[in-house]
Amino acid sequence: MLELRPNCECCDRDLPADSPDALICSFECTFCRPCNERHFQGQCPNCGGQLVIRPTRTGKALANNPAATQRVNKPHAACP
Repeated sequence: MLELRPNCECCDRDLPADSPDALICSFECTFCRPCNERHFQGQCPNCGGQLVIRPTRTGKALANNPAATQRVNKPHAACP
C-alpha cells in the first residue's frame, strides 16, 4: 500500500491524502507542486527519480487505510 506522507519534504507544507498538489517518486518521497516547480523540475532530489502526481485516497479507502502521520523533512540545498 502506498504511504501517503502528510507533508512536503522540502517546505513542510501540509499535503492531505486528497491533495492534488502532492507529488511522489517511486520511493514515495513527497513534495508539493510549488517546490517541484521552483526547485526540482520533476526530478526527485533524493533518488533522481521522476516526480509524479500522487494518487489520492478518500472516503472508505482512507478510513480503512489512513494516511501516514509522521512528517518527513530532509535538508536539500534548494529548500528554505
